[in-house]
Amino acid sequence: MSPSATKQKINLNRIAHVYYTHKDLEAAHEFLLAFGFSVVSKTPDTIYYRGYGTEPFVYCAKKGDENVFSGSGWVVDSMEDLELATSLPGATPIHDSDAPGGGKRVTFYEPVDNCPFHLVYGQEQVEITETFPELVYNFPTSKHRPVNKTQRFKKGPAPIHKLGHFGLCVTNYKKAYEFYTSNFNWKPTELVYDPKTGEDITTFMHLDRGSEWVDHHSFFFFEGPKFHVHHSSFEVFDFDIQMLGHTWLTEKKYENCWGVGRHVMGSQIFDYWFDPNRFILEHYVDGDLVNDETPINRTKAAPDNLHVWGPEVPETFLT
Repeated sequence: MSPSATKQKINLNRIAHVYYTHKDLEAAHEFLLAFGFSVVSKTPDTIYYRGYGTEPFVYCAKKGDENVFSGSGWVVDSMEDLELATSLPGATPIHDSDAPGGGKRVTFYEPVDNCPFHLVYGQEQVEITETFPELVYNFPTSKHRPVNKTQRFKKGPAPIHKLGHFGLCVTNYKKAYEFYTSNFNWKPTELVYDPKTGEDITTFMHLDRGSEWVDHHSFFFFEGPKFHVHHSSFEVFDFDIQMLGHTWLTEKKYENCWGVGRHVMGSQIFDYWFDPNRFILEHYVDGDLVNDETPINRTKAAPDNLHVWGPEVPETFLT
């Protein structure tokens, strides 16, 4: 048996948060509030934000000299997983996290493009701060909402529930795929190949948690000439909340990147926005779930495999 076949993998439990560095932190802050985040703590150069779910924070914004994606954070299953992580490229020793929720942390830098990843264990979760009713709908031949029961909504931002996934443009797809799948419990849900070469160029990965239901993807990447973060995606409660958020951001004169529409791979309803520093953030609802019974799907790259309805894909989304 080859060494790679017997290698112990680091078990990731879930995606937890992302870090971004902004030249104009105050402009980013105003956008993030309009996007639906709540402030956990704020200093002149660092702001932590949470959603209404159980993560102590889901987004950290830092002030810096340039606009940079500063990595994603993942909860691991055990201290043993953190110990394994100290052998990864550029890894720090295990240390106390100074972020909300505390716990222990290891930061490493993946070997393809030197992007930081932050692994945490022992972080304290927080109480859910909001609940929303699951709406009852009337269909043409099936009416479920009683007489005099109305649907009423309050205008405002779409409150964020959690971080669902993020994606990268990497400079070496094969090397990245080998690194992530050999060191972690990431498993491809979807593979997209170039019809001209037959080679895979994009993957959407979920966390292999056995029979446990998990999101269709928590991480995706594709190959391109220059490394960059593509987007980070945050779940909101339902389609009405999503559209209330879309309207709120539109009225605030922020720039829509793409949406609203329905994806094919993952099925979620999407709405992508540019922040003032040109990072892309997504609101999504109604994504697919997978587990160890889900087969890997392999699809050729084509214009119609990104969405089934919604606006045409803009060039600014494909770069």
